[in-house]
Amino acid sequence: MLCSFGRVLSANAAAGGSGGLPTSCELPGRDVPLTYISGEYVDRIGGAKDKRPALDRLMADAHQRRFDAVVVWRFDRFARSVSHLLRALETFRALGVEFVSLSEQVDTSTPMGKMMFTVLAAVAELERSLIVERVKAGLRNARAKGKRLGRPRVSVSAAKIQELRAEGLTLREIAARCRVSKTTIIRALSS
Repeated sequence: MLCSFGRVLSANAAAGGSGGLPTSCELPGRDVPLTYISGEYVDRIGGAKDKRPALDRLMADAHQRRFDAVVVWRFDRFARSVSHLLRALETFRALGVEFVSLSEQVDTSTPMGKMMFTVLAAVAELERSLIVERVKAGLRNARAKGKRLGRPRVSVSAAKIQELRAEGLTLREIAARCRVSKTTIIRALSS
């Protein structure tokens, strides 16, 4: 069983567009054509939106193994970024669900599709490594300039805490009143 996923822009959504999803297709390297689409998942909103109900439903159904493969028209109709695509492909691989992109002619059940997945994984790992390096460099630079990193320190006087304790308040109630954590209250008392 297969399912198809599409995302159409707002203008196409008003016209009832389905994102160009086919009802059947053939891919090089696949012995059996994809002829049976068991379900369609179409988000009729822009890809930059955080909420994509059809994609969320598709991922939930994948976890329940309601289909064996996901068919999309193009990668960019499915995922917002390489890292988003890779996370979804890793999830599909773990669940035994194949992924087929018609425009790019990628099918993760074929050797070429598996190679493409590996290349995408390498690109995403490189992207993550570059981000980590930039963050570390930024933190080193800030420290070198003498900037204080982290949250601002919160100070609560031990005298104020003792005063509230004398009124019969618990540590949790004192923390709520002072708008700090219970741990901060305990640290203030122990110092």
